[in-house]
Amino acid sequence: MLDQETIRTFLTVAETASFSKAAERLHKTTATISYRIKLLEESTGVPLFQRTTRSVLLTTAGIHLLERSKEWLAWLDAMPGELKQINDGVERQVNIVINNLLYEPAAIATLLAHLVARFPLTQFTLSRQIYMGVWDALLHGDFSLAIGVSGTETLSETISLLPLGEIDWVFVLAAHHSLAHETGPLNEAKLRQYPAINIEDSARHITKRVAWRLTGQKEIQVSDLSTKIAAHVAGVGIGFLPRKLCQRYLDSGELVTRTIPAMRPPSPLSLAWHHAQAGKAALEIVRLFEENASTIQGFLTPLNSGNKLAE
Repeated sequence: MLDQETIRTFLTVAETASFSKAAERLHKTTATISYRIKLLEESTGVPLFQRTTRSVLLTTAGIHLLERSKEWLAWLDAMPGELKQINDGVERQVNIVINNLLYEPAAIATLLAHLVARFPLTQFTLSRQIYMGVWDALLHGDFSLAIGVSGTETLSETISLLPLGEIDWVFVLAAHHSLAHETGPLNEAKLRQYPAINIEDSARHITKRVAWRLTGQKEIQVSDLSTKIAAHVAGVGIGFLPRKLCQRYLDSGELVTRTIPAMRPPSPLSLAWHHAQAGKAALEIVRLFEENASTIQGFLTPLNSGNKLAE
């Protein structure tokens, strides 16, 4: 019978590989321990231990039960706290989607450290999405909150927004790129000769945003912003980058900026959350952004100085 005391007895025998040692640890007689294991094997219908004169070893079925028993006991131990947490309005699971432009490991670690300390029983899961893929995840995925949806107007009445600021874009070239030495205007005919470096929008259910690329121009798609920046520095192609994220390369002279006929306007980004479904953990994140807390400053680095939270 798989009651809690029997499972704990089984685990102790498995850990000590001995009925007598398990008896000592549990303050029972060896006969009691042996009897409980015998009843457990009879109720499951399979041998769980190989007994020798010197040791007790788990069978294959015993190894499987050992793994499941640890999970079961951990669940039982955590259940009182989880039930209290649910009763107090704290979510068991909070899924957060982050815009690729604001995805910074150190910023994420700082936020998680704060959240885990406040809500130790909540499971936090993070996803990185690109452009309209952030909205897509929030609208069509199981996500509670998004850091960096595009725009300042909500796409659903059930979602609240807090403007975070704008991404300021610059058109960049590697300092050694052929176009960097052009003295005249960079018209479309000249630009079209070189590939545009882009990251594909990750949206699946709503219309993808079209990245900068001229008609007939070759495009090279990369998986993330770090790779895109590296490709620009290497002179692989041309295109737009967030000014603050490539400023170090502009300062070092590895990248240079140029003006082209159609410059990319700034991109406003916002924090977004399901206001009717938000529990205490999600609302804590909202509070941190509303109060411009030090905990979330790393997410704001790519945004221009005119953003709402920096005022």
